[in-house]
Amino acid sequence: MRAFVFPGQGSQKVGMSSELADASAVAREVFEEVDDALGQKLFAIMRDGPEDQLTLTENAQPAIMANAIATLRVLERDFGVALADKASCVAGHSLGEYTALCAVGAFSLADTARLLKLRGQSMQAAVPVGEGAMAALLGADIEKATALADAAAQGEICDIANDNDPTQVVISGHRAAIERAIELVKDHGIKRGILLPVSAPFHCSLMQPAADAMEAALVDTPPGTLKTPLYANVTASPVIGSGEIARLLVAQVTGRVRWRESVLAMRADGVEQFVELGGKVLGPMIGRIDKEAATVSLVTMEDIENFAKEIG
Repeated sequence: MRAFVFPGQGSQKVGMSSELADASAVAREVFEEVDDALGQKLFAIMRDGPEDQLTLTENAQPAIMANAIATLRVLERDFGVALADKASCVAGHSLGEYTALCAVGAFSLADTARLLKLRGQSMQAAVPVGEGAMAALLGADIEKATALADAAAQGEICDIANDNDPTQVVISGHRAAIERAIELVKDHGIKRGILLPVSAPFHCSLMQPAADAMEAALVDTPPGTLKTPLYANVTASPVIGSGEIARLLVAQVTGRVRWRESVLAMRADGVEQFVELGGKVLGPMIGRIDKEAATVSLVTMEDIENFAKEIG
C-alpha cells in the first residue's frame, strides 16, 4: 500500500516550481489557474520573489499547495501515473491537508487556492503581531513537550501545535509563554528550543477567530466526495465522508497536527511507501517515525520521471 502526502508551511522557497513550469504545460496550467482564482500573480512571486512576499502566510499557503498540485498533475498527465490507481490514502501536514483534499477531488483547484488565501489572512489577523509565537522543541517526545508546555503556560496559552516525529514537537501560544518554555527546556530533558520565524501562533487556541472564518467559508464552499481516504490531522484516522471533512478542517485551525500518530496509523493499516509531492520535508520526518517505512520525495522533473518508471 502507498500513501501520497503533501507538505505544509515552511517548504516554500523562491524559485519553487520554476523547473516544472519550464518543462510542462500541465504545470503552467496549474499556476495560471491559481493566479486567476486569486486575482494576483502568485507564480511570479514563487518564481522570482521577493522572499518576504513569498513567506507571507497568505501567499505561502496557496503557493505550497499550487506547487504540490502541479507536481501531482505532471505525474498524472505527463507520465500517466494516477493517484487514484497508485495511492491507498492521502494525508497532508497542516495546509497540506487542503492540498490532499484537492488531490482527491474534494475541492477544485480554484476553490482550494481561495480557501488557503483566506486561511492565511485569517490566521495572520487572529493575533496582533508580536503577541504570539511558536517554537520547535528538538529532542522532545510528546510527553516531555506536554509537561514543558504545562509548566510554561502560567495562565497563558502554550499548546502543542505539531507532533511531528519522536524527536520534534512544536509549541504555540502567547509569546511570553513560548519564551518561558524555551528557557525551561533543559529542566524537562529536552535538547533545545528554537523560536520559529513565523508571523502568527498557528494551531493553538489563539487561532479561534481564524477557525470561525474558515467555518463560514466552508459553508459556502463545502467539500465534495473524496475519491481516496484522507488521514485527518486532528484525529490521525481515516475519513472518507465529505460531511465530516469541514468540521475537521475547522478544528485543525486551533488543533494539534498529529503527524506522528497519522503516520503510525497509516503504517498500522498497511501503508509501506510514502510519496511526498512538492517538498522534501515530510520524508525525513516519516523516516524518524518509522525507519522501516519507504519514502520518496517528488520535486524535480527527474524525481517524477524516476518514480513513474519505478512503479510502472
